[in-house]
Amino acid sequence: MISGGGTGGHIFPAVAVAEEWKAQYPQSEILFVGAQGKMEMQKVPDAGFEIVGLPIRGLQRRLTLKNLLLPFYIIRSLVQSFQLVSSFKPHAVAGFGGYASAPLLFTAAVKGIPIIIQEQNSYAGLANKVLSKWAKKICVAYDDMQQFFPKDKLVYTGNPIRLNVLKSLQQSHASIKNTWGLKEEKKTVLVIGGSLGATTINKSIEACLPVLKALDVQVIWQTGNRDAERLAAFTSDSVKVTPFIKEMDKAYGAADYIVSRAGAIAVSELAIVGKPVILIPSPNVTEDHQTKNAMALVKKEAAILVRDAEAIAQLGNVLSDLIQDKSNSDKIAHNISALAKPNASKDIVALIKKEIN
Repeated sequence: MISGGGTGGHIFPAVAVAEEWKAQYPQSEILFVGAQGKMEMQKVPDAGFEIVGLPIRGLQRRLTLKNLLLPFYIIRSLVQSFQLVSSFKPHAVAGFGGYASAPLLFTAAVKGIPIIIQEQNSYAGLANKVLSKWAKKICVAYDDMQQFFPKDKLVYTGNPIRLNVLKSLQQSHASIKNTWGLKEEKKTVLVIGGSLGATTINKSIEACLPVLKALDVQVIWQTGNRDAERLAAFTSDSVKVTPFIKEMDKAYGAADYIVSRAGAIAVSELAIVGKPVILIPSPNVTEDHQTKNAMALVKKEAAILVRDAEAIAQLGNVLSDLIQDKSNSDKIAHNISALAKPNASKDIVALIKKEIN
């Protein structure tokens, strides 16, 4: 059984591990457990796996009447988790973070079923911190995670990555540019703000388009749906504007430089891709964990950090300096590649199998 959800950062690694497990053990049964009404209830079936939703809700980090109902949601979710575990009889349960995973993993631990946790971020989430005392192993993607978890349980696996991202390493850089209608010989900047887009990143790119034009640089610009209609007007031979990129391998493959948020999975994918990257962490996340993710790379000279509040004013200059300084861009590409963990899914599957045995 696999649980975790709420955001793509929890769901995509869970699906990646499920796909790897199914590839190695095709006769196995896998059941996902998520939270009713959350994105995992769509994304997991889209990937070909069965999922059951619990009525669990998250703790609101502000004073609200919704928190008064939380104990009732927790009790109902624990009862349902007990029923699911009793009927499915899993040999192991893997949790990938988010409050959706807490009832199932706690129930499995009480019933003596081995549980394995995977933490994507450099700052551990609340659910994983609470559940860590019952976990057999805790798979992490960053150094120094003993500040959150028992050191003897930690295994540095990295984050599981989508198969189509791994494919980007095997494709011709020049031919992929052609698929975007871009020129092979020109440098290309890929801009990604996550599936919903990022308003600050969009405004920052809008502000620095004249700089990029002066440098004769091409742009692949994933805007998200919110700003897509307004920004479509900037589409040209050298600027490709799109609300969403489905085939990320083709976007990564065409890029020479990347501007991105600093979600855990995005950062892990960027390490696999190995291109010079500028990270603009979102300030609107729990415990400011995107900034912590970005700083883990900056300390190793594997990325450049631009603060969200300063991005509109500074991104143009930072991008210009990076594009014109080949020595620095090569160093960043080399250092971020050194952090890549392309076998994370296989390593986590091996750990789960060992605990079952």
